[in-house]
Amino acid sequence: MNPSNLTDEDVRDILELVDSTTVDELHLRTSRFSLTLRRDGGGWTRSTTVHADPVEGEQAEPHEPPDAEQVPPGLVPVRAPLPGTFYRAPKPGAAPFVEVGDHVEDTTVVGIVETMKLMNSVVAGTAGTVTEIRLGNAAPAAQGAVLVLIEADGS
Repeated sequence: MNPSNLTDEDVRDILELVDSTTVDELHLRTSRFSLTLRRDGGGWTRSTTVHADPVEGEQAEPHEPPDAEQVPPGLVPVRAPLPGTFYRAPKPGAAPFVEVGDHVEDTTVVGIVETMKLMNSVVAGTAGTVTEIRLGNAAPAAQGAVLVLIEADGS
């Protein structure tokens, strides 16, 4: 299993394996994201960070974005860390996390990707202005799919 190219089945296998043990904490880090799961009173809590650049010490593997998605020069893509359902808002009827034209910081949540009933916050990864939101609310997202484009500050 290559952690940079996790499939739905890989994620399912990892979660089933961890759930069948007494492990209280799991850290998974790839060149594009890090995921931390902690058992809290019988349930799981999670923290997800999407990396704009490879994690230090890891080599990023060249790969084609899903469906050969092209990113215009000068824009930073925010990609889905895992396959799942992309949500633009924290709950039905709520305002979206971000809109085109919004200024974001690197830690600003731009959406959620739900994978196997785990809600994974997706952060901008860079400070700048949202120029495009490529997926609608509750849209299926492939791993690595471009969700949002950001014009980085100073570009």
